[in-house]
Amino acid sequence: MMLFSRKLMPLPHDQPVLPERDSSLAANASLLLAALPTPLLTIAHDGTITDVNAAAEAFFEMGRSHLRRVKLNDILPFGSPVLALIDQVRARGAAINEYQVDLGMQKVPGERRVDIHVAPMPDERDGVVLMLQERTIAHKMDRQLTHQGAARSVSALGAMLAHEIKNPLSGIRGAAQLLDSSITDADREWTRLICDEADRIVKLVDRMEAFTDERPIERESVNIHTVIDHVKRVAQAGFARHIRFHENYDPSLPPVFANRDQLIQVFLNLVKNAAEAIGEEAIDGEVELSTAFRPGVRLKTASSPSPVSLPLEFCIRDNGPGVPREIAEHLFDPFVTTKASGTGLGLALVAKIIGDHGGIVECESLPRRTTFRVLMPVYKSRDGRAVEASDT
Repeated sequence: MMLFSRKLMPLPHDQPVLPERDSSLAANASLLLAALPTPLLTIAHDGTITDVNAAAEAFFEMGRSHLRRVKLNDILPFGSPVLALIDQVRARGAAINEYQVDLGMQKVPGERRVDIHVAPMPDERDGVVLMLQERTIAHKMDRQLTHQGAARSVSALGAMLAHEIKNPLSGIRGAAQLLDSSITDADREWTRLICDEADRIVKLVDRMEAFTDERPIERESVNIHTVIDHVKRVAQAGFARHIRFHENYDPSLPPVFANRDQLIQVFLNLVKNAAEAIGEEAIDGEVELSTAFRPGVRLKTASSPSPVSLPLEFCIRDNGPGVPREIAEHLFDPFVTTKASGTGLGLALVAKIIGDHGGIVECESLPRRTTFRVLMPVYKSRDGRAVEASDT
């Protein structure tokens, strides 16, 4: 039997190019990870965060240098399901996914519901890669379509009520007025009650009729800051005179493509809602009005078959007690209200108007920090070009 011995051949003289290629691949991989819109973190065996991408910085609202100085359990609450998943991955040596998890971070306001993906890092003892896929936007869009469907239901109901209820009410009120002149003073209280209640129902139907207007919206280039400043002046002269207002505007914001009067109606409603939530007796009531440009926000709305860009963000934030958890999911549905004398149509109308403009409105509520956020498209000129801040 012949034995073959394998001899190691010397490396070619140009072999050093391979490490250079490996280095290039590593650099490209780092760039790709940095560009990912999904928060990504690498965690060492002792729980220390060793690296993060830009999306993770935005998600945790902390810079990379700060995150790399702390452990994961320093920024997550005690007993977080993320920490338990990491322990399972280390024990099994295999990747694990978990969906629809509420992180419940106290330092970062707002809902943080995510899909969690944890995988072991190769060649790194007990090191893991953690990826968080935020579910908030998708969840909001589902709720937004529900709000708009409910608004359409109110439209049909309002059209029916306008015809079937207002006419009989007019007759009832007229009859009560005729009786008023032929009865005693003691009984006149009841005819006045009939008239007052008939007027109240007519006002409710009138408000519902706002949902039935299906005429095309007349839109133009609108400077949102002039709209919000007008709303603030109206509020300060009346229902919000006891509130301190703070402005946090992006002065370079491009115009919004909207109907100015309807936007005034929307923000007047939102500011009034904030003032009523704070209450007239509050001595530290504050409302923050903010505007910002959020590039990269593309969502599919009911008014568009394909995803549209909604980079304009307008927020009304108050320090009231917050929205009760049991109605938070249905806040924009008709007839849902926290006020004893409210009709529950104000926020439903806000959702309809913003939806008709191709935008969305959402609420994030915590005690002393409730935010109504409106996302809308940028105004486009006749040639289809989006108007930039420098064009305004």
